Amino acid sequence: MSTDGVNVGRRRLLIGATAAVGAVGAGFVAVPFVKSWTPSAKAKAAGAPVSQDISQLELGQKLVIEWRGKPVWVVRRTPEMLEGLKKVEGMLLDPVSEAPQQPEYAKNEHRSIKPEYAVLMGICTHLGCSPLYEPEKGRIEPSWEGGFFCPCHGSKFDLAGRVYKGVPAPKNLEVPPHSYKDDDKVIVVGVDKEHA
Repeated sequence: MSTDGVNVGRRRLLIGATAAVGAVGAGFVAVPFVKSWTPSAKAKAAGAPVSQDISQLELGQKLVIEWRGKPVWVVRRTPEMLEGLKKVEGMLLDPVSEAPQQPEYAKNEHRSIKPEYAVLMGICTHLGCSPLYEPEKGRIEPSWEGGFFCPCHGSKFDLAGRVYKGVPAPKNLEVPPHSYKDDDKVIVVGVDKEHA
């Protein structure tokens, strides 16, 4: 076979350049395709689950997570805070959480999977304001054991998100579906513990 007039080096260069351009083109096609598998910002806002590491959350602290465009509070309650939940039961409108404001697994005196962690939607059930976290005893009134106070119209909730009697808010704060993973160091808001 004759190679008269054929520049072998040039042919190899052209084949290599064509392969490189093809690989780059394949990359440009593959990246958007792979990115389409992850939830978009719209999907996350519409309710895609949100994971958050809570291993650094100290006793008494509150962490805010955004889920469905709304604030979700995670409060790590102290043993004293948990004891205070029992003291205020007579002052609450729905102390045993009969209204369906929480998943079935959170229908208990602390309204959570784990007593140490409160997981609550940070929106007042009266007009949608965001209450303030007021954990100090006696801060709002002498019998105050800590909780959430809505300065807009005076609604009060205990540290389990249960509403006090005689305030504008008609229901307890909502408990969103949630679960734990990774040895309980990561909370997943938006997925029930039965489906985790």
